[in-house]
Amino acid sequence: MRPVNNLNDIKREVGVPTGMNSCHTAKVAGYFVEGHVPAADIQRLLREKPDIAGLTAPCMPMGSPGMEVPGRKPQHYKVYSVDRQGKTQLFASH
Repeated sequence: MRPVNNLNDIKREVGVPTGMNSCHTAKVAGYFVEGHVPAADIQRLLREKPDIAGLTAPCMPMGSPGMEVPGRKPQHYKVYSVDRQGKTQLFASH
């Protein structure tokens, strides 16, 4: 992990579509992982190895990993796969 000043440039370079961004961007085994994607979804990604650019959990949904708040009910949220042309598809619902 390293802090950067050009995060929007990096998001664009790895293929995060406009409007599907979040607060964190990682590169994992050739994929991007954007936002608060659960570990189980990343493990599934690495196990199945789909031909995609990456996964995104847009925004910062309450109750997603790292966004838990004691006493607050978690939001339902979705994780999307993103193909190399920027098209999204539902990957998981939480």
